[in-house]
Amino acid sequence: MKNYKPQEFAEMLGVTVKTLQRWDRGGQLTANRTPTDRRYYTHSQYVEYMGLNQQIKGKTIIYTRVSNIGQKDDLKDQVEFLRQYANAKGMIVDEVLEDVGSGLNYDRKKWNKLIGDCVKGEVKIILIAHKDRFIRFGYHWFERFLKTYGAEIIVVNNETLSPEEEMIQDLIAIIHVFSCRIYGLRKYKSKIKEDEGLCEPTRRKSIQPKRKN
Repeated sequence: MKNYKPQEFAEMLGVTVKTLQRWDRGGQLTANRTPTDRRYYTHSQYVEYMGLNQQIKGKTIIYTRVSNIGQKDDLKDQVEFLRQYANAKGMIVDEVLEDVGSGLNYDRKKWNKLIGDCVKGEVKIILIAHKDRFIRFGYHWFERFLKTYGAEIIVVNNETLSPEEEMIQDLIAIIHVFSCRIYGLRKYKSKIKEDEGLCEPTRRKSIQPKRKN
C-alpha cells in the first residue's frame, strides 16, 4: 500500500500542510510516524477520508483497445466477448472503456482515465481480452502497480482478439524510432568533424614542438 508525505497528501485532499498538522493534533486525521518520527499517510486513509470505500467494493471495468479507427469491429468483438465472460461469472460491469491507439502509446485517453481511477481507489476489477490490449510491453509491472491500489486485472485470453499484424506494426514503429536516433547520432558526429572550431584543439594537440638539441 502506497504511503504519502504530508505535502503529497495535502495536495491530494486539497488542503494545506498546516491543516493536516492541525487535524493530526486534534485527532481528526492522525498521521502515522516513522521510526525517525517523520509523519506520513497511507492510501487507506485517503480512501476513507474521500469516502471511496463503497466504490472499491463494486467497480468492475471492461477495457478494450485497437490500434486504428478501421478496427472498430474488433472493439465491438472485445466488448461482447468480455460481457459474456462477466455474465458467466456473475459479475456486474459498471463501465466499458474503448480506446483507439497503439499499445506503445502511454497517452491513450481512456487508458489514462482507467489508471487514474485505480490510483484513486475506485476500481476493483479490470477485464481485458488479452495482455497486449492493455499495454504492449511492461504488462506485469502495471499489474503489480495497480494491485497496490486494490485493482485486479483479469486477462480472459482470447488470442483471436490480439491481431498479429498489429504487433508487427508496433515492432516496425520501434525499429523506426531507433533508426532515426542512430541516424541522428551519425549526423551529429559528421557535423562535429566538419566544424573547424571544434576540430582545431585536436589538431593543435597533434602538432608537437620541435626539440632543441
